[in-house]
Amino acid sequence: MADEKDKGEKKAKPPRDPKKGGGKGKRDDGGRDAGPRAKVITSVEAVPPRFGIKYLEKAVPALKKEFGYANPMEVPRLQKIVVNMGLGAAVTNPKIVEAAVEELRAFTGQKPVVTRAKKAIASFKLRAGIPIGAMVTLRKGRMWEFLDRLITIALPRTRDFRGVSRRAFDGKGNYTLGLKEQIIFPEINYDRIDVVKGLNVTFVTTAKTDEEGRALLKYMGMPFRAA
Repeated sequence: MADEKDKGEKKAKPPRDPKKGGGKGKRDDGGRDAGPRAKVITSVEAVPPRFGIKYLEKAVPALKKEFGYANPMEVPRLQKIVVNMGLGAAVTNPKIVEAAVEELRAFTGQKPVVTRAKKAIASFKLRAGIPIGAMVTLRKGRMWEFLDRLITIALPRTRDFRGVSRRAFDGKGNYTLGLKEQIIFPEINYDRIDVVKGLNVTFVTTAKTDEEGRALLKYMGMPFRAA
């Protein structure tokens, strides 16, 4: 009777010792606890974007002096940059969209969004919902880094470059720059280009007038043509 009673009873398990890896942690290949997960510590310091510093140290004082802003919050600033690549040839060649996505990812550093047709147009053989372009919206650090590469490297590589237009503002301080070739960006691999594509770069600012928006971009180094 004693043996049957012992068999029916469950033996109590001894408590785990946390020093021997019994605590809650990652399990190794043998099914045993490997202890608490170690923290990753890095000694690399984050470097702020160069054009972000340029805006605070050069553009803000110059705008205050030119327009006489009493409140620092009145000074225009760059909110975002939208890079849009329209692809009319995608109606007959859908693979061109994949190439555009990879190229946008290369020189913006961010995954693009594929844009699709909202309505069908029979004369252009366009159906609703088919991909016809790609776009990227850049903010904060990536925005400043893209602006730096655009002004410092890409625009001077444009063929017969004489500056950008001063008139491409929308009346509310936002500026749209049209580029005929994506190959001006050094991140593009010439050997993998199938078709030369144009793109639009829109600078969305908090400026209330075109004059303020133009001054903001001018102090950031935008090479406007002479009036």
